[in-house]
Amino acid sequence: MPKLKTKSGAAKRFKITGTGKVKYCQAGKRHGMIKRTKKQIRNLRGTAVLFKTDGDNVRKFFLPNAR
Repeated sequence: MPKLKTKSGAAKRFKITGTGKVKYCQAGKRHGMIKRTKKQIRNLRGTAVLFKTDGDNVRKFFLPNAR
């Protein structure tokens, strides 16, 4: 059986927390800030945690070697 490779694009986008949850950066802050409201920009700060089922899928299919 060959080794499972991590999808490099997913490795750049997701991180696994100590408790096994999947963390990701908020999307929508690269450009076009002038058309977004101040509230939208404020709420997109920082990182967020994926829902459990989505996180399970990311770990299973894209980050198989993540602890």
